[in-house]
Amino acid sequence: MKPKIVPHLWFDKEAVEAAKFYAKVFKGKVKGVSRITDTPSGDCDIVTFEILGQEFMAISAGPLFKFNESISFVVKCKNQKEIDYYWEKLSAVPGAEQCGWLKDKYGLSWQIVPAEMGELMGTKDKGKLARITQAFLKMKKFDIAKLRKAAKGGKKA
Repeated sequence: MKPKIVPHLWFDKEAVEAAKFYAKVFKGKVKGVSRITDTPSGDCDIVTFEILGQEFMAISAGPLFKFNESISFVVKCKNQKEIDYYWEKLSAVPGAEQCGWLKDKYGLSWQIVPAEMGELMGTKDKGKLARITQAFLKMKKFDIAKLRKAAKGGKKA
């Protein structure tokens, strides 16, 4: 069954380039490219691509709209190696890095987080939650070992 919700990304001119980039980073695929003509934005490329089993669409339709941090994609990583991989491939704006968030070369925001983050943050222990929060607020890229250590009260993770 195909997902009912398909994120659609608006690019100035880079939809095809961005789709190929994301497909490479996430070992996905570009499924199709079509061009529509004679629109208010001129000729527009429309791309369908898939990453991590999620279908996306993208359009090159001019500089009318820009990405901002109010929308981001969360990538749940099983280990530090995955976090490091996605961080290295995607982060292009060091000044935008904070608490697991980064911005890529197209201006799109991503959250690169440990898959266990929900479990860590879901604790009823207020002291534990405060320690985890204080630990991640100091991080740009998440460090799973430090988050686990904070969860345990500073003891060895």
